[in-house]
Amino acid sequence: MGLFGYVAIIAALVFVGLSTALYGLLGRGPGLEKRVGGSKAEESGRRFSWGNLLKESQRLFKPLGDMIPRSPKEMSRQQKRLVAAGIRHKDGAVLFYGVKLTLALLLLLIFSAVGLLTFNPLLTILLSILFGSMIPDLWLTFRGRGRKERIQLGIPDVLDLTVVCVEAGLGLDQALMRIGEELRSNHRDLSDELRLYNLEVNAGRNRSDALRNMGARTDVDDLKSLTAVLIQTDRFGTSIAQSLRVFSDALRTKRRQRAEERAAKTTIKMVPVLVFFILPAMFIVVLGPAILRILHELMPMLGGN
Repeated sequence: MGLFGYVAIIAALVFVGLSTALYGLLGRGPGLEKRVGGSKAEESGRRFSWGNLLKESQRLFKPLGDMIPRSPKEMSRQQKRLVAAGIRHKDGAVLFYGVKLTLALLLLLIFSAVGLLTFNPLLTILLSILFGSMIPDLWLTFRGRGRKERIQLGIPDVLDLTVVCVEAGLGLDQALMRIGEELRSNHRDLSDELRLYNLEVNAGRNRSDALRNMGARTDVDDLKSLTAVLIQTDRFGTSIAQSLRVFSDALRTKRRQRAEERAAKTTIKMVPVLVFFILPAMFIVVLGPAILRILHELMPMLGGN
């Protein structure tokens, strides 16, 4: 088996390891609709296999994560990032560090198979540690950023539905619970946050604290502003519908300003594309024939001299 075969086998192992790691962090059972619609035998077998995979991944990554030294401050920061990305596993931070260590070891195996370990061992180890820690961080950053954008897109629907529910006679807690159920199919992330808010309120937590926790979990500025408006409205006893209408107008203005800001940034973002991709092609098309003509005319003269 040649070098390409070894690299392909180890790359497949990396893919399997990463897939197992991601499911170990994000694994959830199928939804209620799928469980009701599918056959019981097929569903039980699927749940059994995925459940075993989740348990095995946790058994693998948790001891590896415990091996990495980290401070409580670092663990708290990673836990906040995981929660903001929608990962609420109690050992999520430890599993995340385990995924980093596993990926670093797999990359070290790949570099060893290619032959870089014998060529420069120190550089190979450093690259394995660097990419093993950087790739999960990048994935978590993009996942958290995408979740924030989805939550931000669902806030206008929450505002409209909250006004409708409150004017129909529902209380704020009942309205948010109903809205969380209605938004389940379109805005799943925001629906999960509203469900967690209702769970905290039903468990006896103060409404203001539950709203603050929801804003802190998501780390979305618009949702933090919305929770601040709801807290102030509940504290001073003002009209919730009127306060939400005023906040909705401010939110529309802010969204229009964001759109104008993004439109203004497109000119700057197009500069690298123009410089590195479009302008070289234009130079080749415009100047290429002239340069070839000049070379065609000058080369015989230079050769004759």
